[in-house]
Amino acid sequence: MIVRHTVDLPLHTGRCPKWLFDRMVRLSRAILLFIYEEFGEDELIKRVCDPWWFQALGCLLGFDWHSSGLTTTVGAAIKEALKPYFQEIGFFVCGGKAKTALKTPQEILHWGDKAGLTNDCQRFVNFSRLVARIDNNAIQDGFQIYFHLFVFTKKGNWGVIQQGMEGNLGYARRYHWQSFEIKNFCEDPHKAIISALRKQEVLNLVARKSKATQTAMLNLLKEDLPIVLKEVKMAGSLFFKPSHSLTEKDISPKVLRKIWESTYENPPQEFKDLLLTPGLGARALRALALTAELIYDVKACREDPVCYAYAHGGKDGHPYKVNLKVYEHTINELEDMLRRLKISQRDRITLFKRLPRLYSNSKKIEKF
Repeated sequence: MIVRHTVDLPLHTGRCPKWLFDRMVRLSRAILLFIYEEFGEDELIKRVCDPWWFQALGCLLGFDWHSSGLTTTVGAAIKEALKPYFQEIGFFVCGGKAKTALKTPQEILHWGDKAGLTNDCQRFVNFSRLVARIDNNAIQDGFQIYFHLFVFTKKGNWGVIQQGMEGNLGYARRYHWQSFEIKNFCEDPHKAIISALRKQEVLNLVARKSKATQTAMLNLLKEDLPIVLKEVKMAGSLFFKPSHSLTEKDISPKVLRKIWESTYENPPQEFKDLLLTPGLGARALRALALTAELIYDVKACREDPVCYAYAHGGKDGHPYKVNLKVYEHTINELEDMLRRLKISQRDRITLFKRLPRLYSNSKKIEKF
């Protein structure tokens, strides 16, 4: 089963101040290692790659609750926090923002090899690329992916957090993936999608409603290109009208020819193979989808696949300025709990009983 979610956030500029980032690393390390000690590495994937939990963690760490920077900064903090423990706990974080995201395959191969997962390394790399192609090309919502964080465990489970930018609207959209008992990458891979921004129309080629279109696109590639172009021209006389959203620019013979040339020697057998075809981007997929709609009388899904909490304030002063005394107190409490977790089960129960008192104790400290 694939669990995937989406979160939209407004774009904010600037950098996270070092004094805050250093504390974000310490606090996230204490929280994540605490979860690992109690529940194991697979639970870390479920927590980190869950959009609500990730958002709440960002708020707890004191970053802007409503900004795109929460994704990139919290992701970087998590990676920095757990890096010294990767091999010890069997949980690895690869990728990041912009150029760092492009290094994800190399990082996966590096840490996978160190973990003795040589046979799984290329599989993880393929998953990373496929997820990026789906969110950037198969779901055409206007957001361009620029952040890609891939996490995996020694057991072979993995998860992804991605973020795309929509420059015109000034928003970023976050995509979450969890992979446990994967069934299908290309048929409604979302459990839920959360967003403050819903578009009236997007092209979603991995929706269940697009299944017929996926099949038509694959069948189309088995036809001779001259015949396809002839059919498009004939159908176009009825379809390409000023009042219709489909225009001749959407189905370019030049783009279609490129698609046929790319798939001629090794035609894709499955839709995910088509998505991974080198050189076929969003424009090519769109042209192929629209051609399939035109010839086979199918319809791809046009619905946007979109369906916290405060603890220490935020760096921009919302809902209030970060209180360093409270922040340090929480870090110290959690780090102390983590150190003592290994003592005994009885002490562990006592420590967990202290958790509900953290916030009330913090409020008392805040008064001084």
